[in-house]
Amino acid sequence: MSASKPVYLDYNGTTPHDPQVLEAMKLFLEEEFGNPSSNHWYGIAPKKAIRTARERVAELLNCSPDEIFFTSGGTESNNHAIIGTAFANRHKGNHIVTSGIEHPAVLEVCHYLEAQGFSVTYLPVDEFGLVSVSDAGAAITPRTILITVMHANNEVGTVEPIAEIAALAREREIVVHTDAAQSIGKIPANVAELGVDLLSIAGHKVYAPKGIGVLYVRSGTKLQKFMLGAGQESGRRAGTENVTQVVGLGRACELAKKNLEEHRLHMKRMRDLLHSGLAEHLPDLRLNGHPEKRLPNTLSLSFYGLEANRILEEIGLDVAASAGAACHSDHVEVSHVLQAMGVPLEWAKGTLRFSTGRMTTEAEINRAVQSVVNAVNELKRG
Repeated sequence: MSASKPVYLDYNGTTPHDPQVLEAMKLFLEEEFGNPSSNHWYGIAPKKAIRTARERVAELLNCSPDEIFFTSGGTESNNHAIIGTAFANRHKGNHIVTSGIEHPAVLEVCHYLEAQGFSVTYLPVDEFGLVSVSDAGAAITPRTILITVMHANNEVGTVEPIAEIAALAREREIVVHTDAAQSIGKIPANVAELGVDLLSIAGHKVYAPKGIGVLYVRSGTKLQKFMLGAGQESGRRAGTENVTQVVGLGRACELAKKNLEEHRLHMKRMRDLLHSGLAEHLPDLRLNGHPEKRLPNTLSLSFYGLEANRILEEIGLDVAASAGAACHSDHVEVSHVLQAMGVPLEWAKGTLRFSTGRMTTEAEINRAVQSVVNAVNELKRG
């Protein structure tokens, strides 16, 4: 990133394209334009490329390529997983268990299903944003057909006990889905170890393009079809495949698997450097999320008595981050995640999320620290 641009610390919002991902996509933008469903010569390379990409995603998740289905992104994957499971299993029951800190792409789907006659239990979290396994177990009823809890929270980075929750569900033959949009490429997401039946991926969180995603569907899991038509994606999602972006996501997953530990350590070092740099100069600082069970790149900090949007205005030319609260003239909108965690308002309203990435440099972190410290001190003086 050039010095003229703000330091980018919003990798949880979206990631830049990895140059190797763009290079892999180039051939299918410029030359191999064929429809992979075509039986003639022009369909050969695109069809093979999709197969290769499916294998690469499967290798990252440790599953069969036949269990990987390409979608338009994390939101579609979540919709397909939750709605598809609900309607395919309605004869068994109508109860769904989720958490109160899910992404809107899960919460809004659950609200929709409530309007369709389903019952939803929203699990609470503790002060660190952790779901209790015992709470999940206590929420299960004879009518429970699905548990959907995110792998890691997008705002505070807390990693949830998915394997333990899945073990409870498996004893009762309940389907388990996890939204892994934020965890892919940062921590391991081995579906065999997690024990989940369904898992969602968003390409643009893992250095691939926007508009492409994956839904992992464990073999034997029953889902209602999401898109009707000519039968692509083994009949689960009709429509001509987005070959270029599928190729990009396949390459991104290959890179994520190959360099997972290297990337994890780098992102954590940059995150901790930012945290220590800010804490050294700013005493009124609160960390949100679990101090250990947290994504290596995610840093949610509250600045006591300040307003997040005012801090962002002050640092806008130097640092790109996101707010955990929006302050208006007559009220403060605190994120549902911070509310669920019980963060006091005087802290919550001054919450920023910083998220580092593969491309983050130490020089950028130093620049960000200086900018935020100056902005916070200026606002306190004001």
